[in-house]
Amino acid sequence: MNKIGLITWREYSTRVKKKSFIVMTLLGPVLIAAFYGILIYLVVNEDIASEEKQILVVDESGIFEDRLSSGELLKLDYRRSRDKALTDSALLATYDGWLSIPSGFKVSDPSGIVYRSRKNISIQLKEDLSNRMEKVLSDYKMEQYGVSRELIDSVKSSVSIRAVTVDKSGKEKNTSTELYAAIGMVLAIAIYFFVFLYGVQVMRGVIEEKTNRIVEIIVSSVRPFQLMMGKVFGLAMVGFTQILIWVVLSGLLITGISLFMGGDMESIQDISKQAQEMQSMQQLPEGTDLTAFEEIKLALSELNIPFILATFIFYFLGGYLMYSSLFAAVGAAVDAETDTQQFMLPITLPLVFAFVLSTSVVLRDPNGTLSFWMSIFPLTSPVVMMVRLPFLTLSEQWWELLLSMAALVLTFCFTIWLAGKIYRVGILMYGKKVSYKELYKWLRHGN
Repeated sequence: MNKIGLITWREYSTRVKKKSFIVMTLLGPVLIAAFYGILIYLVVNEDIASEEKQILVVDESGIFEDRLSSGELLKLDYRRSRDKALTDSALLATYDGWLSIPSGFKVSDPSGIVYRSRKNISIQLKEDLSNRMEKVLSDYKMEQYGVSRELIDSVKSSVSIRAVTVDKSGKEKNTSTELYAAIGMVLAIAIYFFVFLYGVQVMRGVIEEKTNRIVEIIVSSVRPFQLMMGKVFGLAMVGFTQILIWVVLSGLLITGISLFMGGDMESIQDISKQAQEMQSMQQLPEGTDLTAFEEIKLALSELNIPFILATFIFYFLGGYLMYSSLFAAVGAAVDAETDTQQFMLPITLPLVFAFVLSTSVVLRDPNGTLSFWMSIFPLTSPVVMMVRLPFLTLSEQWWELLLSMAALVLTFCFTIWLAGKIYRVGILMYGKKVSYKELYKWLRHGN
């Protein structure tokens, strides 16, 4: 263990002292905040990325004339028929496009509409035009039946549902699906990113030492298994250090932005006091109407943040140690990074598969059958369980979390043993293209 500790400290100290590590650790939260800030700004102010479109509507049917409303970035001109003197090229030179509605157009069979333009129509513009035309047809049909748009709008209602979970004792807990989804995805992305980043660094470090023949000197003093574990633990400490610094800097950055945007310590204390008051409530009276922000604050006040962070650390370390040991085995089995592709795919595929499904299937139904089994399966559980974690009712589903943790620990022990068997042989193997059949022989090879 002393030799493993020395190698771990060497890997940790040499990497955290690098300028690249210091710069990215300090700039990471700023770059991430800037990236998501710009992304959110562009989504909220989507008109910035759009240009005004001038479109000619040639409506030979007369149904849509003066009924299609122009928008802020969509200007419509109408004609009952196209002037024969104007060619298609002349129209397209004057307008961004022109919409042709034939004279035989029927409300009961809305087909035959053609949009012509020099450039391919965007999805947004096509959906915008379709929605406007569908609204016109809907109003036209209602007029035929003697029903006005005002009457239809007056009977529409908006329903707001407040989500509450109830445990066995009958105690209610307010929840927010949007908040839980955001927290779960942030944690899942962090694990996915760091497992890939530092796992690949382990593999590259092993390949570099093997290529430079330094490993021949190192293994004269330490066993290959000790060398591998020292590298894995050392980079785990580097990743954990970077995450810890990012959390602290992000908290300071968010606080600073809040103060700069007009907040003050008194308002922050008020929010904290409101959160404590909400947390002390066992349930809200029936019929209580909450805004979206109030609902999020109420759900956040009842969220067990320390438990979520502790669970995140467990899955981060468990997932990293499991995958990085496999990455180390791949690095020992090859002579160059270009030879790693055939072995990398089976290792990285479950992680990518878990991340892709987390953004769709798991978020849509966190307690579904597929989500459950993916959070138990060790190769996907570090990512999927982070998405499911805020949605879990621990009083009812505690056994799912324990089962997932136990499976991850057992698989980690197995992968360490498996990687150690490959590492001890491959670390001194040169000039030979390794296949899966060769790896199987190494696994069967005795001491």
